Amino acid sequence: MDRWLLAAYPGLLRTPELLVVDLGFGASPVTTLELAARLRAVNSAARVVGLDIDPARVAGAASARTDRVDFAHGGFELAGLRPHVVRAFNVLRQYDENQVPQAWQAMLAQLAAGGVLVDGTSDESGRLAAWVAVNAEGPQSLTLAVDVGEQPSRVAARLPKALIHHHVPGEPVHRLLTDLDSAWAAHAGLSVFGGRQRFAAAVADVRSAGWPVLDGPSRWRRGEATVAWPAVRASGY
Repeated sequence: MDRWLLAAYPGLLRTPELLVVDLGFGASPVTTLELAARLRAVNSAARVVGLDIDPARVAGAASARTDRVDFAHGGFELAGLRPHVVRAFNVLRQYDENQVPQAWQAMLAQLAAGGVLVDGTSDESGRLAAWVAVNAEGPQSLTLAVDVGEQPSRVAARLPKALIHHHVPGEPVHRLLTDLDSAWAAHAGLSVFGGRQRFAAAVADVRSAGWPVLDGPSRWRRGEATVAWPAVRASGY
């Protein structure tokens, strides 16, 4: 997701005194530190704060603090910070779906002008993930990130909370993954050139079929595809 963020929001990430929150960094601060390192490649002034509701985890991350990386206790109120970006991965999956809009609003209320919230879920290895980009105007896009050697719909188990219960026949996100699977199967012959080529061809097909895919081949070859939110949103969002 970090590399996607750099590609999708290059202007925002070059904001002077950029502040990014990694919400729910978990048992280890490693994801926060990796995010900070990637951001510094484009903005040496970037500051990253890892937040968690577990004080023990915050205390355990103390040794990882630097002059541009900090850790603090906090939840959806973002500890009173005004970040430009919030990354909330594997956080909302622990909540009921009807709590998602309220959680989004709480975080959006704290964002700096022009900021973005990225709410997503991934597996333990990070090879299957999906996330929603949300700004002051509401959800903007859904990104799927898959292992290019596997059937695209395997990412269904990692859809963000706003969509995971809607991967059922008749729902837009189910149609998207079904169409991706069909296109991926149709391009089985490309496997001899590698999974990247096969996945990219599948995404190109679903875009040609009318799905509003927002990114291009350079992302598809990474196993990513981003679609406009209205095409996949469930009722209530």
